[in-house]
Amino acid sequence: MDILKSLGHPEEIINLFKFKMGACRAVMQKLDYESMSDSLRTCYLYLNQTSRSFAAVIQALDGELRHAVCIFYLVLRALDTVEDDMSIPLDKKVPMLNDFHTYLYQDEWCFTESQEKDRQVLEDFPTISLEFRNLAQEYRDVISDICHQMGVGMAEFLEKKVGSMKEWDQYCHYVAGLVGIGLSQLFSASQLEDPEVGRDTELSNSMGLFLQKTNIIRDYLEDTQEGRAFWPQEAWSQFAGRLEDLAHPEKLESALSCLNLLVTDALRHVPDVITYLSRLRNQSVFNFCAIPQVMAIATLSTCYNNPMVFQGVVKIRKGQAVTLMMEATNMRAVQMIISQYSQEILQKVSLADPSRDKTLHILAVIREKSALSQSSLPSRTHHLSPMYLSAAMLLAALSWQYLSTTAAQAQGTGDMKGQ
Repeated sequence: MDILKSLGHPEEIINLFKFKMGACRAVMQKLDYESMSDSLRTCYLYLNQTSRSFAAVIQALDGELRHAVCIFYLVLRALDTVEDDMSIPLDKKVPMLNDFHTYLYQDEWCFTESQEKDRQVLEDFPTISLEFRNLAQEYRDVISDICHQMGVGMAEFLEKKVGSMKEWDQYCHYVAGLVGIGLSQLFSASQLEDPEVGRDTELSNSMGLFLQKTNIIRDYLEDTQEGRAFWPQEAWSQFAGRLEDLAHPEKLESALSCLNLLVTDALRHVPDVITYLSRLRNQSVFNFCAIPQVMAIATLSTCYNNPMVFQGVVKIRKGQAVTLMMEATNMRAVQMIISQYSQEILQKVSLADPSRDKTLHILAVIREKSALSQSSLPSRTHHLSPMYLSAAMLLAALSWQYLSTTAAQAQGTGDMKGQ
């Protein structure tokens, strides 16, 4: 039960209740699906089915930007599904990736041979490409260009592994940095943000790299078990003969050293994240960009020096995620969150860790960039009595069950799936 995981964090319990009672609408407004065309409504259905992280914040964007970002996401999801599908032979996959951007202008192109869980975006690609062609020209140009660059980059890395740290940056640029660049150009094209946001590709790239590196670090075990290798060889070869060896219990010390090296590398993008977010002016765009970034630094804090990365799934608590989503709505709050999690990482840095000096340096840069002293930050640690915990557990369980039941009844026919 999600709420029980937050018993040591009273503010998370409060925010979970607020979220359940509808406080999330301040960040995530419900869309008017009735006014949409059938094809656009289907696109939002696919968005909600395929996105674990971005569906809610995409749907909270203002005006026509919302539809442009929705279609952008689905086009790249379709492209990514081709890349991930191990059942497609290379001699077929490489041309598909290189040419994928051309399918946007082919009314009937679809692919029905995928075995991936998100294959519906390929099977019904004509619906997505139709809505793409309904977008304004300035949006179509951005989406097509990013799709082209990304497809070419994905094809390049199909036939080679991520070797050096520089290649790790390059791979992450192709699969995520380009997303950040494309989104920034869409923000500027909508005129909700200044042209500078779309022009500064270095900062936009860092936004994407920070998220992608966090995901790659967190997903070590799942990826290696499925035969995928995204940790750079330059890093893991310092500590093991094979990447999968890091999961062996006798390799734990070496594994943690490698993990901390990669977390440190990911953290070097945080100063750019702070600069980028400080330039945003539209509230819906700020929420869209800030929420994934604070989730990422919370995830990195959880992963840092954590043996569970090599043993199972490492995730932040749902109450923690809801709290971050509700708090990260202005720059000062984001700076406080970044400072807090940077401090948590700092407290876990070992004297014997090989990356210690680099880790301490980047954490100092982040603290300076966030421009907040640690003494001004509210503590997120609460010491609770056993009596409180017992009473809270009973109250939380009963209340959550009641709220879950009433919320489900209230949703009724208003849910999009009932359309």
